[in-house]
Amino acid sequence: MTTVALAGSTGLTGSNILSTLSNLSNVNTIHAFARRDLPASAKLKPIVSADSAAWATRYPSDAQLFFSALGTTRAAAGGVEAQRKVDYDLALELAKAAKAAGTTAYVLISSSGASSTSPFAYPKMKGELEEAVKALNFDHMVILRPGLIVGERAEARTFEVVLRKTAIFMGGVGGNRLTDFWAQDVDVIAKAAVRAGMNCIEGKEVEKVTLLSQSDIVRLGRTEWKA
Repeated sequence: MTTVALAGSTGLTGSNILSTLSNLSNVNTIHAFARRDLPASAKLKPIVSADSAAWATRYPSDAQLFFSALGTTRAAAGGVEAQRKVDYDLALELAKAAKAAGTTAYVLISSSGASSTSPFAYPKMKGELEEAVKALNFDHMVILRPGLIVGERAEARTFEVVLRKTAIFMGGVGGNRLTDFWAQDVDVIAKAAVRAGMNCIEGKEVEKVTLLSQSDIVRLGRTEWKA
């Protein structure tokens, strides 16, 4: 049986990871960080604090596998620096806490185009986080780089809404073949993250660092998915 920790449990991708983990018979405990209360369940052990700066000090000592699905927008955060405090600073602090607690496998929801040398703030920040977590030297690290995430967000992102509706329309007209290379359903991303993480714990993943591209996400999260 596996004990996991999850950050970003109330966000679009994180909430789908939480749902997917909850349905797995070989996961017995889910420690989920959140700023607000989460729905009660037998497996779920919420770590709730409105002060996310305190989360790292409450990282569970029994978690074998950690999922990082933290993310906010520049608009919601109030600027690039404020966004970085969540997407980079908080994410890295939790990764360090996970390493110190003995967690062996780490799964990061990153972004397509992530690169520490990017001239653009968002992919540069995501790339820098990838590099910083790699340096922590987990036994296994999985990086997912999805394209546009298709799903209903609590907060509206005007440009993404247009693209998301386009992806849904194209998927309805021509099937997934028209969208898989640039947009993925959030449940597919969540399942790919969970499958990749569980592979690490179950000894099915031998690589130290595994990078999942959009096609890899579709393969693991839909084509080959088995609960």
